[in-house]
Amino acid sequence: MNIKELAPRMGNVELTAEVAEVGEVREFNKFGKSGRVATARLKDETGEIELSLWNEQIDQIGKGDTIRVVNGYVKEYQGEMQLTTGMKGSIEVVKKAEKQAEVAAEPAAEAKQQETPETSAVDEEDIED
Repeated sequence: MNIKELAPRMGNVELTAEVAEVGEVREFNKFGKSGRVATARLKDETGEIELSLWNEQIDQIGKGDTIRVVNGYVKEYQGEMQLTTGMKGSIEVVKKAEKQAEVAAEPAAEAKQQETPETSAVDEEDIED
């Protein structure tokens, strides 16, 4: 199923999409129980939709991950469609995002470490003697 095929009040949604972003985590207290909620934006080749994340779901996914929503439900909130798993649905991580930014930063940090002002000063002193 693609995002453009979704419609309000549609149930039993199975969708695979990429997490474009994860919004700010908000804490709430309802009926004496505390919890956390966040909104993620999913995208595929046909469009984008908001996904409600509850409690441990927030920690399961990150930006760039590919996820599958199983038995989801589409609701409409403030004129926009939102996808949620509700009580019976689930989210599965199909593929974690690659951490290329971290890998690229490590060699740059090593190179910077080799060219410090202290080592430059030592090299200049060695040349003068």
